[in-house]
Amino acid sequence: MTPALLPQFASRVLPVIVISDVSQAVPLAHALLEGGVDVMEITLRHAAGLAAIEAVAKHVPQMLVGAGTVTHSDEMQRVKDAGARFALSPGLTPQLVQAAQACALPFVPGVMTPSEVMIAREQGFKLLKLFPAAQAGGVAMLKALAGPLGDVRFCPTGGVSLNNMAEYLALPNVAMVGGSWLTPLDLIEQGQWSRITELARQALAAN
Repeated sequence: MTPALLPQFASRVLPVIVISDVSQAVPLAHALLEGGVDVMEITLRHAAGLAAIEAVAKHVPQMLVGAGTVTHSDEMQRVKDAGARFALSPGLTPQLVQAAQACALPFVPGVMTPSEVMIAREQGFKLLKLFPAAQAGGVAMLKALAGPLGDVRFCPTGGVSLNNMAEYLALPNVAMVGGSWLTPLDLIEQGQWSRITELARQALAAN
């Protein structure tokens, strides 16, 4: 079965978000949209993640919300039921692939090595999360992968920042970049939404 395709969105910057209180989710989504970012990854690293996805899907339909840090196959249906439009994982297991296919949820698995890229490609995935990108070799690794595996595109995450994102996005095999610098936990917990809007605008201006 061919993996479901990601819905269309404009931003090439994917905020990787940890939300500790569901009340933060909707104003955060609006702050990102105001800054021009129309896609967000709410991770399952905190117990509030699932409810936060549901809140954004229900109240901010113009935001393309996805679920991140999906590491167990039984989470796939739960995030879809909550309203996630796609899912991402730091890795790839047969069980995750089967679960994503069973519920027809677009899925971006994580890889770190050429062998993992080839395994993912054999499963039909052409957009992969390079994680952790910095430890995997960063820009140099992506350039090396482009030769033998040029039909695969990546979303590098882990060590990507405002300072180096343009270097990543200039590579032909990079579809987008992901990172937490757009939505720092302290700004979220302090409700500094205008600052997050400013960070989103800076990121779009830099790519």
